[in-house]
Amino acid sequence: MLGRFLAAQACRQGRDVLALTSAEWDITDPAAAERFIQSGDVVINCAAYTKVDAAEVDQERAYAVNAVGPENVAHACARAGADLIHISTDYVFSGAHHRPYEIDDETGPLSVYGRTKLAGELMVLAAMPDAHIIRTAWVYEGGDGSDFAAVMRRLAAGDGPVEVVADQVGSPTYVGDLAGALLQIADDGSIREPVLHAANEGAISRFEQAQAVFEAVGADPHRVLPVGSDRHPRPAPRPAYSALSARRSAEAGLTPLRPWRKALAAALASHGPLPSTP
Repeated sequence: MLGRFLAAQACRQGRDVLALTSAEWDITDPAAAERFIQSGDVVINCAAYTKVDAAEVDQERAYAVNAVGPENVAHACARAGADLIHISTDYVFSGAHHRPYEIDDETGPLSVYGRTKLAGELMVLAAMPDAHIIRTAWVYEGGDGSDFAAVMRRLAAGDGPVEVVADQVGSPTYVGDLAGALLQIADDGSIREPVLHAANEGAISRFEQAQAVFEAVGADPHRVLPVGSDRHPRPAPRPAYSALSARRSAEAGLTPLRPWRKALAAALASHGPLPSTP
């Protein structure tokens, strides 16, 4: 999703873009990068194993894609003289805090997915200390896909109650805004902080996000009912609180992303009215 949006946005800006699928460039193959990376390139690694629950049993593949793969890309960029921007996640944090996480807060991932993404951060910076690690959170498009906002949008078109967990708090991030932040980092050579946070401003629960989706598309937000995570148990534990602070990123020169509610409204409006239900 992010790769698709990023490539389209970069092309609209007149950039020379090469967007490769995993079949075309398998980052777990250490030799594959040499075919594509050249001096002066900016490589933005959007490849990731993002099936959080599946990673609990598919640990070897998750580690290969989220840790070893990014390390391969970092070594190749360092050898070629290219810049690297690598995407990471709020799930590197434990969720023990009750205020937005700063860049240098202690990490403590709860899931295999989170641990492999943290390993990827460390391995990228060990291979290429001047790379950029961009942590983001709860990325969505809000259209016809499988992201949270898209699912809630489809449910809003129906009727009856919808149960959503109210004990997971984070920073919902519109993929278009995240893509804009990544392109700013690619352009601005003065941003030197190795780890940055890029997420829409604000900290809300999944329940509140779902209510906001319903309200934005003209459905009754009272149909959304708050429940605890134990109501819908998942194989992988999620941090109870993983909102990201943009304070240090702004100090480093990154333009803060707009408030989450404005971003959500714009994202949903871009997809037009809800589909009609029988």
